[in-house]
Amino acid sequence: MLMKRKLLLLHGALGSSAYFKLLASILEEHYDILTLDFSGHGSKKFSQKGFSIEVFAQEVFAFLEEKAIEKIDIFGYSMGGYVAVYLAHKHPEKVAKIFTLGTKWDWNPESSEREAQMLNPEIVIEKVPKWAQSLKELHGENWPELMQKTAQMMLEMGQNPPLNPSQMEQILTPVLLTIGDKDQMVSIDETRHISHLLPHAQCIVLKDIPHSIEQIDAAFLAESIHHFF
Repeated sequence: MLMKRKLLLLHGALGSSAYFKLLASILEEHYDILTLDFSGHGSKKFSQKGFSIEVFAQEVFAFLEEKAIEKIDIFGYSMGGYVAVYLAHKHPEKVAKIFTLGTKWDWNPESSEREAQMLNPEIVIEKVPKWAQSLKELHGENWPELMQKTAQMMLEMGQNPPLNPSQMEQILTPVLLTIGDKDQMVSIDETRHISHLLPHAQCIVLKDIPHSIEQIDAAFLAESIHHFF
């Protein structure tokens, strides 16, 4: 009996592995699916080491070491895609191929300020109560702290992006960067720009696809992922 190829699914900011339940159930026919929650997300406590892309990538590395996984394919949604590519930079021996969806790459003071301004717990409770309730259900009572830490992380990324162009150019892992043409958080231009920096990357624009993974047809996404891997 042939062993299934291992595929790790990494969630985005303010998300959790719970978002992958349907997608994972479809992909399990072809892959040995693994998921994890970054620290501070879901039921995971905040890490004493900090709250950053670097910390999350180290958590993925520790997860792979714990499970004695030498090399793995990764699907990274939004922030999860950035973590995957950062991991490929720090530990190229661990990552076979990467598929990213809706990952924001253009972090500068202006863009990070815009993103962070949308993550004010008090305003979210007042203006978008349904979102506040869903975050509470997903992360528990600590969701406001998670949102604040995420906003601070974005501001820090704007001042000092975890990956600079020269580092990107050194990453030899095959990467497929996908972006929906209806994504209002990530631009097609920034995605294409990164695909030119990464030596073994390609960019695909997905028609009629928004940023939110919850609004994307899981069967379509599973088929796209399977086609690449």
